[in-house]
Amino acid sequence: MTTRRSRPGKADRPFTVIDASASPPPALQGAVVAIGNFDGLHRGHFAVIGRAEAMAEREGRPVAILTFEPHPRSFFKPDAPVFRLTPPGVKEDVARALGLDGAIVMPFDAALAGTSARDFIETILIERLGIGGIVIGHDFHFGKGREGSPDMIVETGMRRGLPVEVADAFLEGAEPVSSSMIRKALAEADVETAARLLGHRWFVRGEVVHGDKRGRLLGYPTANMVLPKETTLAHGIYAVRMAVDGAVRDGVASFGRRPTFDDGAPRLETFLFDFSGDLYGKTVDVEFCGFIRGEEKFESVEALIARMNEDSATAKAMLARGGHVPARSLLPVR
Repeated sequence: MTTRRSRPGKADRPFTVIDASASPPPALQGAVVAIGNFDGLHRGHFAVIGRAEAMAEREGRPVAILTFEPHPRSFFKPDAPVFRLTPPGVKEDVARALGLDGAIVMPFDAALAGTSARDFIETILIERLGIGGIVIGHDFHFGKGREGSPDMIVETGMRRGLPVEVADAFLEGAEPVSSSMIRKALAEADVETAARLLGHRWFVRGEVVHGDKRGRLLGYPTANMVLPKETTLAHGIYAVRMAVDGAVRDGVASFGRRPTFDDGAPRLETFLFDFSGDLYGKTVDVEFCGFIRGEEKFESVEALIARMNEDSATAKAMLARGGHVPARSLLPVR
């Protein structure tokens, strides 16, 4: 007979990230796992994770996400990489912010792609990882040739005495919320819809790199970041917040090719209000709070500066009223 124990409150829980190729540490032994790619960790994913949290509470077990890296689509189509809403590290930080106990990251490689659905459940999940419960979405398929289905996991759970639940689709209108839907919204500069679907404001992470130093000559020194080339965020000007050095600061950012000057490779350039300091080499998070306008080419530097002044005022107004996007922030302040 299993002795049930009370789970600690969210504020008291450590967060553990492990590679699924190894046995879990004590903190995640017997965990209830929500399984999926979880790119974006959006409201549809929250529905799955919420069911896992409820099961873990009933069973007195830890709760974690079990996810895959790289994204399976990147493995099967390496020449067509997917725009990741939450790349490695970011996904785990969002899961941490949700109050989970951990994340189990399963390497998606040729060996896993060739594993039968039955072996994935029996050998990997039950025998190696020793999980104590499973929650999946209604459309979760797995194993070689995607032969595994929710019905197969439910049948195995019944046979092995393992609790299994399948979450229904989470709908936005008549359509299930999906990562593809959120990518489409971002490609259209609709950060408000993206945040509504996510359940939190979208943010990116990257290292501040040296640029052409042109911003400081214009009176707008910027922190420059190069986002992954598959990023399809619409080019334009955004009201943003940046998490850096344990604090969150307001700013305005441009993502695009700088058509007034060089029309070069896309770059995210963020100007922080009331800030001076050296950010080069630091890893920062930039959260998108509102869209101001599309990218434009100006006939003169003076015209550009005048518009930048307007953009800054607009961004400050947006951020002063809590951001144009009515959603919570999950910026991890390290």
